[in-house]
Amino acid sequence: MYVDSHCHLDFPEFAPELDAVLDRARAVGVGHFLTIGTGLARFPAVRAIAESAPDIHCTVGVHPHDAQNEPVDAELLLSEAVHPKVVGFGETGLDYYYGHSPREAQIANFRSHIAAARQSGLPVVIHTRDAEDDTIEILEQEQKLGPFAGVIHCFTGTPRLAGAALELGLYISVSGIATFKNSEMLRATVKEVPLNRLLIETDCPYLAPQPVRGKRNEPAFVIHTAAMLAQLNRITPAELGQVTTDNFFRLFSRAAPVRAS
Repeated sequence: MYVDSHCHLDFPEFAPELDAVLDRARAVGVGHFLTIGTGLARFPAVRAIAESAPDIHCTVGVHPHDAQNEPVDAELLLSEAVHPKVVGFGETGLDYYYGHSPREAQIANFRSHIAAARQSGLPVVIHTRDAEDDTIEILEQEQKLGPFAGVIHCFTGTPRLAGAALELGLYISVSGIATFKNSEMLRATVKEVPLNRLLIETDCPYLAPQPVRGKRNEPAFVIHTAAMLAQLNRITPAELGQVTTDNFFRLFSRAAPVRAS
């Protein structure tokens, strides 16, 4: 079984055929989906999708792009996380590439999500782009306040970021970007990540992997990222799928795999 540990099933690109999208993924062995919260205004739709099937869970959070428009504190996030389908917080973090929200607002929201993760024991899903120094500094500062679990999603960073994340006990999630022909340095970095700390994701509807690059991404395509990582680690795709699935349910411990009848 494979898990798409980061997808956006509530996005309008999937609205006309979400059931078919999910069926295509299940047909190729994707047995679980984590659909990600990007804003509180959108969260009811995210939660409803998670409620629609036993093999879908969700997170609640505010993307750094929207931090200025949706400031949150830990208590607000925790109030939404009482729902049994909510298994984590985010995606949150820092995005200095686009700068859609001021850095101060992004940092404040990032810390609120981490505080909610620390208090609840649920993990935090971290987005970081062009903000490695501040991301590492905040993660290290927050760990000193008390432990929390989490994952760097759609990892595209340097060996320094990977090393810092692993040292703090976080997981690394690999998307289709790592399959691109010009991603040799990224592949070299993720090759050094221990297998027991890897997750796989699509981040769909974006970032379709090779050999389907250019198409609208969907959860079924996570198998291509899995195949690439399996080759890097000299194991079979089935073995890679099993270890990343085990990692997912260890990190997102409130979720439970759906057993075939």
